[in-house]
Amino acid sequence: MDQQTDMEGNQSRPTSFILLGFGNGFELRIILFIFFLAIYALSIVGNLLIVLLVVVDQHLHTPMYFFLLNLSCLETCYISTILPRMLASFLTGNRSISIKGCITQYYFFGFCAATECYLLAMMSYDRYLAICKPLHYTSLMNGRLCLQLVFTSWMSGLLTNTIITSFMLELTFCGPNEINHFFCDVYPVANLSCSNTHLVKLATFILGIMGTGPPFLLTLSSYVCILLTVLRIKSKTAQQKAFSTCSSHLIVVTLFYGSIFLVYIVPETETLKELHKIFSLFYTALTPTLNPLIYSLRNREVKEALFRSARKFSNRIS
Repeated sequence: MDQQTDMEGNQSRPTSFILLGFGNGFELRIILFIFFLAIYALSIVGNLLIVLLVVVDQHLHTPMYFFLLNLSCLETCYISTILPRMLASFLTGNRSISIKGCITQYYFFGFCAATECYLLAMMSYDRYLAICKPLHYTSLMNGRLCLQLVFTSWMSGLLTNTIITSFMLELTFCGPNEINHFFCDVYPVANLSCSNTHLVKLATFILGIMGTGPPFLLTLSSYVCILLTVLRIKSKTAQQKAFSTCSSHLIVVTLFYGSIFLVYIVPETETLKELHKIFSLFYTALTPTLNPLIYSLRNREVKEALFRSARKFSNRIS
């Protein structure tokens, strides 16, 4: 264990942490490496494809795809704060990370996670206006409002996590340095501190409620209104399509908000501590992989944009 000596208290302080992850057996590491590499590749390819299509295809220059562009950029950064480091650990067996590197990882991860909470709510509001207020949609969801909603999402995520990380920077560590997690999350790191962790845990709890509660309620109420509007549609085919889209969206956002709620808001117990790693996989790996498929790649407009781009590319090289 890398340590340095505290001259005043004659205590050894760790300079790095050990991320225990999911185990250190060679065969298990190889299996996990292949599994998470596939997840990472699917997420990166899917999200970057959405970014490319929205940028190059003028048919996708609409508010809905502007939000999806931001979501895909966010997901690309989000999953890249955790999985590359974890994949390298599986390959090399080196599970150590410096304390500064650990807090830096949490800062960027927490920033992206908090931003996604708000951004998903903004996207649900956009769909509510498009379906429930179609005659006023163009005037309500104009370019200025889109920019304001996206800017608010990013700044809210930045502010929320800057506050939590500032409390983490005040922590001191002078004992065990093993983190029973696969990345540097606030509670596992705080639990290793030999200083008072009340403020960082209280801030995480309060900001966690503020960051997940209102956005989830807005998302849920938006989709309830959408479903009620869909029920008034006479066409059964249109109803089924709308129900399929709304249900898939709700499943993904429930997994995302629900897992974050369980990890950051529900009081810690010994049983939940062991389950935190499993819950964390939902919002760190699963949703960034599912979101491109659920929100974009199933859409007719995106499929048509993909075919148009493919035809243009084939015409250029032929």
